[in-house]
Amino acid sequence: MTDAAVVHEIPESNSFQSDTPIRFSFSGTGSEYFRIWIVNLLFSILTLGIYSAWAKVRRTRYFYGSTSVAGTSFEYHGNPVAILKGRIIAVLLIIIYNLAFEMSGVIGLLMVLLVMALTPWLIWKSLQFKLYNSSYRGIRFGFRGALKQIYWVYLALPILTMLSVFVLAPFTHQRVKKFQHQESRFGTSHFSFSGTVGSFYKAYLLVFAIWLAGVIAISIALGGSLFAIITADNMDREAAAAAGAAGVILFFGALYVWMFLLFPIFATLIQNLIWNNTQLEKHRFLSDMKWTRMTFITVTNIIGIICTLGLFLPFAQIRIMKYRIECMSMLPNGSLENFIAASQQQVSATGEGVADLLDFDLSL
Repeated sequence: MTDAAVVHEIPESNSFQSDTPIRFSFSGTGSEYFRIWIVNLLFSILTLGIYSAWAKVRRTRYFYGSTSVAGTSFEYHGNPVAILKGRIIAVLLIIIYNLAFEMSGVIGLLMVLLVMALTPWLIWKSLQFKLYNSSYRGIRFGFRGALKQIYWVYLALPILTMLSVFVLAPFTHQRVKKFQHQESRFGTSHFSFSGTVGSFYKAYLLVFAIWLAGVIAISIALGGSLFAIITADNMDREAAAAAGAAGVILFFGALYVWMFLLFPIFATLIQNLIWNNTQLEKHRFLSDMKWTRMTFITVTNIIGIICTLGLFLPFAQIRIMKYRIECMSMLPNGSLENFIAASQQQVSATGEGVADLLDFDLSL
């Protein structure tokens, strides 16, 4: 399926034929979310951050409820008290971490090792909580990853990546996404992921090549202009020094802007790569994001946030979310209605026995 594939509108009957892509849709608006955002912000400040757990639930429920596929939206069932527990744990770890280094370097090092040992377990609990508390048509998602796999993916691989001076970053990224998707499920149906390590390296290398080309172009353009200015016959020493300093600032400023413009390209490549290689049993997902559109949204969002002193932030979040979600579609293999009905029967027969294990969320 190519980017030019025709994606049909959702019929009102919600009866879908095989090989008919079904678009995801997002109905959230900036004005609606602004009201949620401003209330969440004010209450979080007034309660010294305690309300932030309830704020997250309100925000997540809004985004879930605004996201739909096949005429039905998603639901979020997270308990704010469980989220508050996770945030208290995170704050305590930060406080203990800082106190440990004030006591002695050895204790501080031991605390670093303890945090490193706890982090994969906390991530595991968070993934379980997030997916279990997400549902579609009354069927909950879930996460089955084993703890030993968590430590390999979220501890061993990041350490190896740093030791390799980030040469292994694409490999680690692929392993993380493969683990997250393959260990996730919808009811009793499991997701799968077919993205290869090579495809991640190609994406990273493409972005690196674009970055390098931009750096070379900026260096030639600014370097040539600066050299011509400071070597001019009518330029005295002080003026040349000032021009040199301004040139250096301009050069690094241009590099910063160039790095920022690369983010939409990278985000586009990665989303398309991940979701075009994800399936739910035999039902495929598709993503056709365009980096030009993503760049336009990102740049105009930044301008809006700066010009409004941050008040445009909720509108910016809605614009990004709407575009990313509506670029996705699902390609069912057969009738989606039959699949949903079968999943509901399987869940009813199997039941969910893990709710008591999901008593907190780190809110990563």
